[in-house]
Amino acid sequence: MLRVICIFIILICTYSCKKQNEIVYEPNKQIDAFKIYKEGLEAFDKNDFFFASKKFSEAEINFKNVDYAAKAAVMSAYSLYAINFFDEALNNLERYLEVYPSDKNIIYAHFLIAVIYFEQIADEKKDIDPLLKASKKIDYFLEKYPLTDYAIDLKFKKDLIQNQLAAKEMYVAKYYISVKKWIPAINRLKLIVNSYDKTIFIEEALHRLVEIHFHIGLEEEAKKYASLLGYNYNSSEWFKQTYKIFNKDYKIVLEKQLEDKKKEPKKGFIKKIFSKIK
Repeated sequence: MLRVICIFIILICTYSCKKQNEIVYEPNKQIDAFKIYKEGLEAFDKNDFFFASKKFSEAEINFKNVDYAAKAAVMSAYSLYAINFFDEALNNLERYLEVYPSDKNIIYAHFLIAVIYFEQIADEKKDIDPLLKASKKIDYFLEKYPLTDYAIDLKFKKDLIQNQLAAKEMYVAKYYISVKKWIPAINRLKLIVNSYDKTIFIEEALHRLVEIHFHIGLEEEAKKYASLLGYNYNSSEWFKQTYKIFNKDYKIVLEKQLEDKKKEPKKGFIKKIFSKIK
């Protein structure tokens, strides 16, 4: 009996010591997403965009409110864009579009995607792919959100892209001209005339089409392009160069066409005239 009592006392003591040494874990306190977001804003204001991006991403995960989470996601993406982490920013924005398709900042997200693609354009002579990707994203935005303030900026960027694409075609055309590959050169120049008629390269393209066709003996074709150049850009330097190619008889024809032009009403964009050229 005494032995049993001793064992019982030992067990009680052992249990008591164990309870005293146990570590009691309290439930985790709720993470303050607003505090984290504020830390992100403070870092953002100090231009510490990398840290800001991390804080905004952390806040997004912890926000229970969808609107706040979506805003944090956009801020994280913009912070990455600000330090030229373009791929990471695009990944964040694409994920944002999937997770928050009804968020009020959707238009801005599409705008930022277009801008990021635009800013990745380097040398159009070496790589045309970034130009085409940027052009596609801008076209999507302008088609879907044409009346927004962002559209004004993207229209300007679209014009720059068109000029760069035309520059690429002109660069290739000049190469073909230098090696006397007339047909490929003509095709490139026609592409500028038909697809990039609002760019600064349209006048030169028309002149070079006149030059090539006259050189290879296709004078009627040369006259056709000279007429287009004279009708639309008769005060340009390229027209003056074209003017010197032909004889006096053709000079009279050009002067008559210019006189007729003064009597005609404006027809709008040159594209209406070029539509017959293939």
